[in-house]
Parts: sequence; C-alpha cells; structure tokens
Amino acid sequence: MMAQLAVPAGNASVSMGHVHLLVHDVDAQRQFWVALGGVAKVGAEVRIEFPGVFVMLRQGDPTGGSIGSTINHIGFNARNVAVSVAKWKAAGLNPEPGNRPTQAWFTTADGVRIEILEDDQQTVPLKFHHVHYNIPTGTEPDVEAWYAKMFGAVPGMRGRFKGADIAGANLTFQEAEGKPAPTKGRAIDHIGFQVLNLDSFIRKLHAQGIEMEGPVRTAPNGITKVAFLTDPWGTSVELTEGLGK
Repeated sequence: MMAQLAVPAGNASVSMGHVHLLVHDVDAQRQFWVALGGVAKVGAEVRIEFPGVFVMLRQGDPTGGSIGSTINHIGFNARNVAVSVAKWKAAGLNPEPGNRPTQAWFTTADGVRIEILEDDQQTVPLKFHHVHYNIPTGTEPDVEAWYAKMFGAVPGMRGRFKGADIAGANLTFQEAEGKPAPTKGRAIDHIGFQVLNLDSFIRKLHAQGIEMEGPVRTAPNGITKVAFLTDPWGTSVELTEGLGK
C-alpha cells in the first residue's frame, strides 16, 4: 500500500482523512514526520502522507499539547516495533518505551502524543491505526452513538475501551477526569474525515440537526472541498471531498 487514504467499503461514505497540527517550527516537524516514515508534499501547507492518513502542518502557536484535550493521542501500527525503534533511533528520533515490547511512544516538540503498536501481519512498515479520544466520565455510550449516527462508524471494543471503526481508523473513546479542553488551537487542532459527496453528506447532517461552521469552500488546490463542524464534546472535525487529488 502506498501513502494513500482508505476507501470506504459497501454503503459507507466516510473514511479517515487527516490530522491537522499547529506547530511552532514547520520545517523541524516536517523532518520529524518524514523520519518517522511519511512522504512530504509541499504546497499551500506541508502535508506528510502515510498509508491511511495525511498529517498536515500549519505554523502557529498551539495553546497546549494533545494531552488535556479531547484528542489525547493518535496511533500508528508498525510491522515490527523493535526494528522500527532501531531505525528511528538511527535517524536521530527519540522513541519512548511502551508497557510491552510491541509498543512505543513519541511526543513531538509541540506536545503531540503518538502511540506505536505492532501488527506483524501488515504489508507496510507503518500505517495509521487510531484516534484516541479523552471524554468526560459517563459519556462513552453517547460519544460512540453520536459518531455511529453522524459518520456511520461501527461501534465495538478496542481492548478495554469503547470505540468505533471507520475506513482507515479506529476511534477509541476513553473516559478522563474532569472536562478535557476543545481541540481548536491545540497542537492537534482538528481531525479530518474524507467523504464521497460532501454536499450530500452535509444535507444529511443538517437533517440530524448538525450545523456546519460556515459554508463549503474550495481549498487552494481548486479541487478539494472542505467544511467544518465541532462535535458536542469539543473536537473540531474537518470534512473533505477530494483530499489528496
């Protein structure tokens, strides 16, 4: 699999699209994500492509890291964690050990937390796996149901956590003490879902009582359509059509 996004299967219309980061030093973060295993594309913004997700970099001054917000961390699967860790260390990165040999962690200079898990059955060295939410205690069933209803995510369990699957990613929901901060303005500013027909999809959201944050607009590439919403718990979500073309 090349560095491309997943395609929805069956009647589904939503897949994982991107994670948009606010970073103090775009060039330094580009070097980090490329050393991790991504492929850089430079346009109006720097985009680092991985199988299953694009990591977008925008220069800014984030108000905090991912920990403490509704998106605690993002996760990738490595085919072999030990081999990958050795490679990353040789490239000058500083992976942190996990609780077991098949797990590792990174924390970027801007405070983005990244989990690495092992899947020895995958055919690529590294691909996207999950978005890990921190949500207020007692809201797990509501969050799971909302993402299932609005985005067609398939509810289930990921280990001990409730979660829901879309093409290309698991959305993992973990309860947190207190009320996590909204993502907007944090190191993980927002996440992005790719949809097959944005105008039609937004009409369905409107029918469910969801208001978008402004009209659909076209990105600087003249192709990609984008629109924004915020989930009821503070996670900023960008919807895109044609991302990657």
